[in-house]
Amino acid sequence: MSLPHAILTALLEKPSSGLELTRRFDRSIGYFWSATHQQIYRELGKLEADGLIRALPAEQPARGQKKSYEVLPAGRAELARWTSASQDPKPHRDPLLLRLRAAAVVGTAGLESDLRRHLELHERQLAEYEEIEKRDFPPGRDGTDVRLRHLVLRAGIDLETFWTQWLGRALADVAELPDAEPT
Repeated sequence: MSLPHAILTALLEKPSSGLELTRRFDRSIGYFWSATHQQIYRELGKLEADGLIRALPAEQPARGQKKSYEVLPAGRAELARWTSASQDPKPHRDPLLLRLRAAAVVGTAGLESDLRRHLELHERQLAEYEEIEKRDFPPGRDGTDVRLRHLVLRAGIDLETFWTQWLGRALADVAELPDAEPT
């Protein structure tokens, strides 16, 4: 996914200022596609220059007033084109997995405590996702938009479930390793 498409999606859901977009990224889209405040503002400028979005007219002209943006027909067409296009999955890159591989040749010092820290982080994230699911997707809510948003959340729940289970197994395996450093 690309940041321009994430921004177009968010603006089609609700016209927003750069600051509002940043907050929305922190609360929802940022769970699966993160961006800094500066990246969002830089991308808004590019999207506006490309004719995909426009700044909404201010109700009262004022210096320093925040601009709100909306998607233009060309932006909607670009997002529809991108959504319908095929894209291959990206290989998963995770420093923790690389560190496990490196520990096989340099030793496991500090590894167990960091695995525990990762497990706690994933357990917290899983609990947060499950709370969002209870709050935002009660039984009986239907509609294409609701179902697709719920699918995205379910992906997060399933990934966090995977990580918590895998980290539990990894901790059990690491606990059984001999204390001797490799030669």
